[in-house]
Amino acid sequence: MKILIATGIYPPDIGGPAQYARNLYETWKNAKGADGKPLHRVKVAAYRWERAFPPGVRHLLYLLKVIRKGWDADLILVLDTWSAAMPAMHACNIMHKKYVIRTGGDFLWETYAERTGDLVRFKNFYGTRMEKFSRKEKLIFRLGGQALRKAKVVIFSTAWQKEIFEKAYGLDPRKSAIVENYCGERLEPTEPENRAFVAATRPLKWKNVELLKEAFEAARVKVKKAGLQDIELDTGKAVYDSFVEKIRHSYAVILASLGDISPNMIFDAIRAGTPFILTKETGIAERVKDCAVFVDPEDENEIADKITWLSEPGNRARQAELVRKFSWKHSWREIADEIVAVWEKF
Repeated sequence: MKILIATGIYPPDIGGPAQYARNLYETWKNAKGADGKPLHRVKVAAYRWERAFPPGVRHLLYLLKVIRKGWDADLILVLDTWSAAMPAMHACNIMHKKYVIRTGGDFLWETYAERTGDLVRFKNFYGTRMEKFSRKEKLIFRLGGQALRKAKVVIFSTAWQKEIFEKAYGLDPRKSAIVENYCGERLEPTEPENRAFVAATRPLKWKNVELLKEAFEAARVKVKKAGLQDIELDTGKAVYDSFVEKIRHSYAVILASLGDISPNMIFDAIRAGTPFILTKETGIAERVKDCAVFVDPEDENEIADKITWLSEPGNRARQAELVRKFSWKHSWREIADEIVAVWEKF
């Protein structure tokens, strides 16, 4: 097949969609048939120099890039619901081609939360805040929804987001599929080199970092009263490979956002054998329930209590053992094959 991956970001950009695009590209590019010849020819259309232009112009330039790179494509895979999806929809209309959208997060919810500071949970967003949308947000909702509905199929990573989007955007469930996120081979487990809880994430309001910091300070007081060694909160970012190594050598990972659909950081913690505290507002709750410590992201006391509990070395050791017993894996080869199978089925 001739495949075009349309994505808003791509390495050296940092972020889940960038890693997803790169790994799919490399997996498809390196796939060989029985005769040893490449199975696919793969291209990527990502925003680069187009970012220097204002909205509208940059989207038009990206549309032209999708046409140029995707004119002979058999499969056009779009890895977001707005920046790449909206221009790709129009480009495919011009080329008379079908496309697939694989959702990541939710650009509209993130945009709304940043603009207003209204920390609404993702699951409640569409049912309670649509009347408060700005003109820009109404446009994103209308055109983004159009891109979703016109797709040959929409691939979600979790049933949680699938159900929310189908209701909000009026999507046909018969044109939806689920391909779960990546969870790779396990790394060599190691004992923590520090007492750091890794919480590195993008500086976005829905990530709930300010409340987490307050809860963490309350937990430090409790840890001290319990006679335990002090703990620290690590919010520093790093490039992907070194970030995974940081997780591997840390005490724990913590993610207390208001809605993380399929967080890569948690699957990286599982790969590394590192215990983690995870928001209940996530699409992977059922998948990781046997090894997760869950928290209500709006309950500061509960977050502080769970941090304190995990700060006890015995509790940390028991959680690390549960994480290491978690056996589910999902390789990039499986993901790539599942996407092709979905394309062929629909």
